[in-house]
Amino acid sequence: MADYPPIAEHGLIGDLQTAALVTTDGSIDWFCCPRFDSPSVFAALLDHERGGYFRARATGPEVTSRQLYFPDTAILITRFMTPDGVGEVVDFMPPAGKGPTANHRILRVMRCVRGRIDFEVDIVPRFDYGRTEHEINLVGQGAVFSTDDLSLTLHAVREPGDERLAQVRVDGGDLHIDYTMTAGQSRGLVLESAADGPPREIGVAEFTAMFDDVTTYWRKWLSKSTYTGRWREMLQRSAITLKLMTYAPTGAVVAAPTAGLPEQVGGERNWDYRYTWVRDASFSVYALLGLGFTEEAAEFCEWLRDRVREETTGDGGPLNIMYRVDGSSDLIEESLEHLEGYRGSRPVRIGNGASDQRQMDIFGEALDSIYFADQHGIELDHRGWIALRGIADWLTDHWDLPGAGIWETRGGPKDFTYGRVMSWVALDRAIRMAAEHGRPAAVDRWIESRDQIYNQVMTRGWNEKIGAFVQHYDDTVLDSSLLRMATVGFIAPTDPMWLSTLDAMDAGLVVDSLVYRYDPAASPDGLAGDEGTFSLCTFNYVDALARAGRLEEARLIFEKMLTYANHVGLYSEEIGSTGEQLGNFPQAFTHLALIDAAITLNAALDQARVEGRNTVTDVAAARRGAEGPMRR
Repeated sequence: MADYPPIAEHGLIGDLQTAALVTTDGSIDWFCCPRFDSPSVFAALLDHERGGYFRARATGPEVTSRQLYFPDTAILITRFMTPDGVGEVVDFMPPAGKGPTANHRILRVMRCVRGRIDFEVDIVPRFDYGRTEHEINLVGQGAVFSTDDLSLTLHAVREPGDERLAQVRVDGGDLHIDYTMTAGQSRGLVLESAADGPPREIGVAEFTAMFDDVTTYWRKWLSKSTYTGRWREMLQRSAITLKLMTYAPTGAVVAAPTAGLPEQVGGERNWDYRYTWVRDASFSVYALLGLGFTEEAAEFCEWLRDRVREETTGDGGPLNIMYRVDGSSDLIEESLEHLEGYRGSRPVRIGNGASDQRQMDIFGEALDSIYFADQHGIELDHRGWIALRGIADWLTDHWDLPGAGIWETRGGPKDFTYGRVMSWVALDRAIRMAAEHGRPAAVDRWIESRDQIYNQVMTRGWNEKIGAFVQHYDDTVLDSSLLRMATVGFIAPTDPMWLSTLDAMDAGLVVDSLVYRYDPAASPDGLAGDEGTFSLCTFNYVDALARAGRLEEARLIFEKMLTYANHVGLYSEEIGSTGEQLGNFPQAFTHLALIDAAITLNAALDQARVEGRNTVTDVAAARRGAEGPMRR
């Protein structure tokens, strides 16, 4: 399995319509074109022989590499140290704009910084997940890789007179180039889809201008952030990562730019995350507004309004749980049997069969995000109110339906407590907005249903035997999705029932500060195998602890979680038993939860300082007594 780098050994570049993963040894082993959810061109991440890649690396004995982002940007630099010299590869994609386009560019420049260095470049495309053959044509200083559906044009970046630096050879449909450079010399390549002309020569000065333009773009965007608290650098990197996963033409945020990366190496939990979940994208509103990025939050609210169906029959609901980035809902799941999967993790799935599940919590997340945006000056227009009212009216009649739950289990519908809690949130926020803006609505019916949900959760969702709120009614399984109960205001963060639930989760779901979603052995989810701890849940745990007054513990757990970030501050979905990152990468859910937890914890620490308290508050100290703040 040496042909597969660890999932964490990647950086992310993108142009706000698609993205690419770059390994620490300079290989692009994941890239879909022209959109996040398009078929792959490079997918060595899922099959090192059949997937395809675009590699640019230093050669020779004893080569080591390091990777970093150019400060405050999405420009990735991979540095190579050899016995003879130091070189680097600079990778980025110019933003593609807000109009859907087939034109996308990956820019890669290699340069020798010190001494002498040899680079090798291998361009090995495998179109349509490796299912479609292509042709290659050398043209002047470049080449064209083409199929009936997609063409990629390769332009050369060089200064006149440096032809001697390169040796080119063709092997079937693949292109290989060797460079030898000394200090101060640069060469590069631009891979462009839907180019408006044949390959051309690009001067280093032109490349430098594009580099400067992209640098300006990201720094100008980042300057909109209003956050000045602790962990600012990590929050900015998470914000840039979320922006890279946003499809600019619609404002939709994909859950991750990848598909098929396993939750357990060798297992079957390998999903396609290149779509927009209503839940994930709704959470992004809190994170982005918390940092001051109002434009992105407003665009998502508009996207969400457009997804609400005007006429809903039966119990299907006015929203799907996920969509493609353009808002369509064709997500038929299939397995790519010809791909071996990351380190043998089969099947490799594209599409997502969970798209037709009923998950009752999404209405709460959607309406809560709209309400939060409204509180930050992003007002809901008339069409938006009609859409929101439609959701609340439907939920009034259907809130008691069983569902699949937030984790998309495939074990059949159940009365998930979290789904009920978020249904309460949806109606509560609709009631508040109707009152605050004087909008017409069946508020009396909404209030009656909201109160029925509350009473039901407090009786059937609470298990007296274990002293905790549970995953679904009439069971004893714990579920970390319920960590948000206090965050959304369903229960006070210091309510004895809530503090007892936190204690139960501490004992049953938390291992060395990392949090599991639930115990699959105790709650069969219809899938084989195990999984790692879920990073979203760990950050939600930090948030819950901070709200409950356990600040010292919350801060320590947060700092521990920062040590699990990869070398450039990125997180996947899960953390395995040996600390490795698992699941699709990077994952929006994790990064937005990091932002939320940091904002909550930072505010709580500041408040404690203003009040002259120790960060281990009276509440926490009283509960822990002689045990102290550390139990694990």
